[in-house]
Amino acid sequence: MGEDVSARSPLCVDLDGTLIKTDLLWESLLALLKQNPLSLFLLPFWLLKGKAHFKHEIARRVTLDASTLPYDQELIDFLTEQRRAGRTLVLATASHVSFAQAVAAHLGLFEERVFGSDASINLKGARKVALLVKQYGTRRFAYAGNSAADLPVWAEANEAIVVSASAGLASRAQALAPVSRVFSQPVRWLKQVAKALRIHQWAKNVLVFIPVIASHQLTNRTLMIQAAVAFLSFSLTASSVYIINDCLDLASDRRHPRKKYRPFASGSLSIPFGLFLAAACLVIGLASAFLLPPVFVIVLAGYLVLTTAYSFYLKQFVLLDVIVLAQLYTVRVYGGGAATEVVPSHWLLTFSLFLFLSLALVKRFTELRLMSQTEGTELHGRGYWVKDLEHISSIGTASGLLAVLVLALYISSKEVLLLYSHAEVLWLVCPVMLYWISRIWMLAYRNRMDDDPVVFAVKDPKSYVMAALIGVILFLAK
Repeated sequence: MGEDVSARSPLCVDLDGTLIKTDLLWESLLALLKQNPLSLFLLPFWLLKGKAHFKHEIARRVTLDASTLPYDQELIDFLTEQRRAGRTLVLATASHVSFAQAVAAHLGLFEERVFGSDASINLKGARKVALLVKQYGTRRFAYAGNSAADLPVWAEANEAIVVSASAGLASRAQALAPVSRVFSQPVRWLKQVAKALRIHQWAKNVLVFIPVIASHQLTNRTLMIQAAVAFLSFSLTASSVYIINDCLDLASDRRHPRKKYRPFASGSLSIPFGLFLAAACLVIGLASAFLLPPVFVIVLAGYLVLTTAYSFYLKQFVLLDVIVLAQLYTVRVYGGGAATEVVPSHWLLTFSLFLFLSLALVKRFTELRLMSQTEGTELHGRGYWVKDLEHISSIGTASGLLAVLVLALYISSKEVLLLYSHAEVLWLVCPVMLYWISRIWMLAYRNRMDDDPVVFAVKDPKSYVMAALIGVILFLAK
C-alpha cells in the first residue's frame, strides 16, 4: 500500500542547488549590483524587513534568463520520465516565485504547479513543510532536495530524492524517508578552483620581470626576489578580479560556447565560495604589495581600479575595452619597474602598448569568429558584431606591426649603444617578432587560436622557440 501511495504521490522539487546548480538569490543579487551598484546601500534596509521582503525587492528589479541557467540534466531527464508516466511534478522553492515561474515556463514540466517566496513569505524550512503538508498531506508527497535545510521536508515526505549532496546528508535523509534516488555528480574541487583562479593566466604577470631583464640585472638576487613578490601580488589580485568578473558575467558567459563551462557559470562552484575566494586572494595580494616599495602599492591600486572599472563598465564599449586591456598589460611592466625601482624606458612601454593592443584584438577577433560559427550575430555584453571582424583584424595587425616598428626605432637609438656591445645583432629580433605576430593572426584566421593569445603562447612550442631565438640574439648582442 505504501508503494502505491508513493508511486501516485506528487513529486515536489526544490530549485536552488537541486534543479539548477546555482542559487538564484545570489545570482539576482549580483545582477542587481551590476546594473545598479548604488543598490548596495538599499540592501540593509530591505533585509531589516525580513528575507521575504529582501528577495521580493530584488526580484522586482531583476530579470533572469531561465533558458541559460545551469540545470542538472540528469535530474531533468528523470523528471521528464516521471511526467510521461503520469506523475504530478511540483516546483517548491525558497526563490522568489517570479523566478520559479520563469524556470517552470522554460522547462514545461510543472503544469503551473509552482510555489515560491513572495513579498511576505520566505518559503523555506518550516514554511515549506507547512505548505506541502497542507496541499498534499503528511507522507503523501515525495521531495527532491540537496541540503540540510531540506531535512524537515523529507521528515514529512513518503519518498526522498537526494541531489548533489554528501553521503552524510543522504544517510540523514534515509533516516527520515525512504531514499529512492541519489543524483551525484562528483566535482574535482582543486581543478575547478584552479580554473576559477585562472592559474594559466598568471603567465601574463611574468611581464613584471621585463624591466630587470631589459636592464641586464638578471643575476641580481634582490631585484629578482622583489620581482617575484610583485608577480605573486599581481597574480592573486588579478585572480580576485577574474572571480568577481565571472560572478558578474554569468548571463553573458552562459551564452558563450566556451565560457559557459567556467566554474561559476556552470554551477561547479557556488557564488558564495567564489566571493570568499576572491576576498582571500585580494587580501593576500595587497598584503604582499606592502613588502615592496610604496610606488608599487600605488601601481597595484591603479591596476585594481582600472581592471575593476573594466569589469563593471568599460568592457561594454567597443575598442575602448581592448585599449584598456592593452594598458593593463603595460601596467604590469611598469609595476615590475616600481617593485624593483628599475624604471622602464619609454621605448619598452610604447612597444608593450602596441603589442598588447594587437593581442587584445586577437582575443576579440577569435571570440567573434566563434560566435559567427554558432550562428550568433553579436558578442553578448561586449558591443561587437560579427561584421566587425575585418575592421578588428585590420587594426590588430597594424598595431602588431607598429610594435615591431617601435622596436626597430629603439635598436636605432643611442640608448642601445650603452647596453649592448654588438647592437647591430639586435636587428635579428625584428624578423622573429614579425613572424610571431603574423603567425598569431594567421592562426586566429584559421580558428586555431584560444580566446586568449597569451595563454596560447604559453602552450605553443613554436612560441618557445621564438623566445629562445630572441634570448640567443640578446646574448650575442651583449
